[in-house]
Amino acid sequence: MEVEFVVVVLMGNASFCLLFVLFADAFIIEAQFGYLGKQTLIKNDKEESHHILHRKGGSGSSNFSVTAPLGSNDRLSMTVKNENSSLGSIHGSMTSDIDNTLSANEINGSGYCDLYHGKWFFDPSGPLYTNNTCPIITQMQNCQGNGRPDQEYENWRWRPNECDLPRFDGKRFLELMSGKTLAFVGDSVETPKNRGNRKMHRWFFESYSVMIVRIWSSWLVHQMPEAFDFAPAGVDKLHLDKPDQTFMELLPSIDVLVLSSGHWFAKQSVYILNNEIVGGQLWWPDLNRTKKINNIEAFGISVETSLAAIVTHPGYKGLTILRSYSPDHYEGGAWNTGGSCTGKVKPLTEGELVENGFTQRMHEQQVMGFQRAQKKATNKSKLRLMDITEVFSYRADGHPGPYRSLDPNKVTKRGPDGRPPPQDCLHWCMPGPVDTWNEIVLEIIRREFHPAQELSERR
Repeated sequence: MEVEFVVVVLMGNASFCLLFVLFADAFIIEAQFGYLGKQTLIKNDKEESHHILHRKGGSGSSNFSVTAPLGSNDRLSMTVKNENSSLGSIHGSMTSDIDNTLSANEINGSGYCDLYHGKWFFDPSGPLYTNNTCPIITQMQNCQGNGRPDQEYENWRWRPNECDLPRFDGKRFLELMSGKTLAFVGDSVETPKNRGNRKMHRWFFESYSVMIVRIWSSWLVHQMPEAFDFAPAGVDKLHLDKPDQTFMELLPSIDVLVLSSGHWFAKQSVYILNNEIVGGQLWWPDLNRTKKINNIEAFGISVETSLAAIVTHPGYKGLTILRSYSPDHYEGGAWNTGGSCTGKVKPLTEGELVENGFTQRMHEQQVMGFQRAQKKATNKSKLRLMDITEVFSYRADGHPGPYRSLDPNKVTKRGPDGRPPPQDCLHWCMPGPVDTWNEIVLEIIRREFHPAQELSERR
């Protein structure tokens, strides 16, 4: 069966319809066109699917068809028109001086304006897309569609202290990436499970020869369910010293690689180093055995392992962007013990900010792993840290909270005993704060591919 989409979008004077929402818990490419209409479901038993986008349009508008070959001669076509679609924006922020000696720019080896120190400001113009113009937003991200009554969280954007950070420009992105391949690799905060639980999706923008790849990799290292030593079958075993070959085998064909991970280290798993079980999370059957590492340390090792494999790969010359740990905002408990972010409707102030010790330690381990991998580099690739953790710690308002599902009977307020309803204070609403991530990724790419075109500095 082969599925074909024909998407019509408007290329206006002010902005180009956002072609894809980078990160933002990752969307299928059709969503980034922001078309209106019925979503066609794709079924595929294979591990990956390929989407080819052709631009057919004239001067006033652009027609795009998305072809997803799925293994047989059957085809299903759909034409959608959206004459006012305009998507875009993503916001990111954070500082970076983990070893107390390196600034964000020093870690990234640049003398550019620091993107990770600044302020959130209210933008009355709002986001460049809505949940109505982007129907492929996943259910857990569609906070407005799930009944969230407030919308102000959609209007806050990130402004660095030293320069202006433009909204995402899809056409500009495709021009910068012309002839190149961009891959997103990570867990559900970065890339929700691909349709049909496939490990990989690919999209090709034929007009610009741009390939977009999305790869699911929960831990970025090799994972196996089989029994190992005294760990039984069924529990995930992580070989912390072996990178995940799902993305490593594609590395020579990738020009820009965006990585993220971390939150799966709170899940049940077994840690293996040098073919020896050295620790586990939510699993440790023999209390007489001593754990050599905990889940936070395991995370740091996994970051170093994956990045070191990338920067020493003889066939890789691309740009790798590591997005730092995305903070959660559970108050009064964890995700499974009554933690809540109910009632957060705008960014936290300095006085409201509560230090999250776990997030801080995860971030520290991640950056240390990044720094250790930097020192091992032997190839001509570039490694950059997209350090968004600190500033996103202010955005407790950007999570779905109780508005993760469409259930009309869901509880959205605390009960008589004060207990909060079930919450999602980890993932992010769309539109919402994560739209900044697009803008930062685009700026990092611009700096690497067209360094002479600097952002305008604020005077």
